[in-house]
Amino acid sequence: MHLFSRAFLLCLSFGPASGFVVSPLTPPWTTPRRNVASHDVSTRDGTALHAIGVLARKAKEMDVRKYIEAGLPDDVTAHMSTISSSDASSSEASPGPLQQSLTRRKGTIAILAEYTRKVDANFISGVPPPEILSETFRDGGAAAVAVACDPRTSGCDYEDVVAVVEEQASAQGEVPGPLVVVAADLVVDVVQVARAKAAGAGAVLVSVEVAGEEGTKEIVKAAKALGMEAVVGVANEEEAKKAVEAADAKILLITGKDGVEDKQAVMEAVPNREDVCVVANVLARENKALEEVEEVWVLRDMGFNAVWVSDTLYKSGNDPVEHPSAIIRSMCAKSSVKYASARAKSGRGEGAKEYLGDIMM
Repeated sequence: MHLFSRAFLLCLSFGPASGFVVSPLTPPWTTPRRNVASHDVSTRDGTALHAIGVLARKAKEMDVRKYIEAGLPDDVTAHMSTISSSDASSSEASPGPLQQSLTRRKGTIAILAEYTRKVDANFISGVPPPEILSETFRDGGAAAVAVACDPRTSGCDYEDVVAVVEEQASAQGEVPGPLVVVAADLVVDVVQVARAKAAGAGAVLVSVEVAGEEGTKEIVKAAKALGMEAVVGVANEEEAKKAVEAADAKILLITGKDGVEDKQAVMEAVPNREDVCVVANVLARENKALEEVEEVWVLRDMGFNAVWVSDTLYKSGNDPVEHPSAIIRSMCAKSSVKYASARAKSGRGEGAKEYLGDIMM
C-alpha cells in the first residue's frame, strides 16, 4: 500500500510541470492567476498508468476551478489577498513549528501520522472519525498529523482538516499538547493553500512532480506568506536538489521509493542537509507482520528525521496491542533490528507481540 493512498501517490508519480498557463478565470486578487500544475502531457509515455495519473490531476484542476467559480468564502479570499500582496522572500530565518516537531535529537525519529478513510482497515464499523484518531495519534506519540483531503483518493475533505485542527486545539495546556496539522491535498493552485489556512492547517503538502520547480517555489512562498510551512514531496535526487535550491524547501518528503537504500540515496543528495528536515514515506506491506516498524528503525539509524505513515496505522483495526497508537509507539521505540524483530508474533523479545502491547502502556 502507498503512503497517502494508492491513488494519491499514483497522482504524485508523474513528471514535472513544463510551464504555466493563464487561467480563464481572473479573480480580483491577482492578474493573471497561474495554475501551477499545467503539464505538457505529449512528452509523457502513453502507458495506461500514466493516463490514470493525468486524469486524476485534471480532475483536481476541475475541482479547483469549480470551487473558485462557486465563490470563495471570505476567509479564503482574504488569504488570497495576503498571498498576492506578500513581498516576503522564500528564505526562512528559523525552523517553523512543524520542522521543529519533526526534527528531534540524533538517534530518534518522529512520526507524521496521516488520517484517511480509503484504506484496507480492520475496524469493525469503518475508520473512526477524525476527532477520534486525531487524539489517538497524539496520545501514541505522533509528532504531527496529516489529513489526506482529496475526496476521490482518501474519502476525506477540508472539513476533516477542520475537525482534526479543532480536536488538537482541545489539548492546549495538556501533555502532549496540540500537534501541527498538515493538509495533504493534490495541490495544483495556490488557492488550495489559502483554503488549507482557512481550515486551520499549519502546513501543506506540495509535490515537485506535480507542480514543477517554479510551481513548487510559488506554493512554498504562498505558504510562508500565510505563516504556514510546506512539506515538499520529491521522488528522486534531482527533485530534492531543486526543492532546496530553487524553492528553499525546509521539509522534504521522499515519496515513491520502497527500498530503504533508494530513500537513503535521495536523502544523501539533499543540499544543506543540516538545515533540512528529511521525511521518508513508509509503504504498507500486504501482510500483518509489521515489517514497517522495522523499516522505521532502519530509517532512523540511517539518519532520517521523520517518517510519514498512513495505511500501516490501520492494518490491525482495534486490535488491543496493534491499534494505531501502539504502532506509533513501537515505531518510536529505541529498538534495533540487530536485537529485535517487529515481525515476531510470539516470545518475549522486544519485537514480540507482547512487547508491542507493553510499550503502549
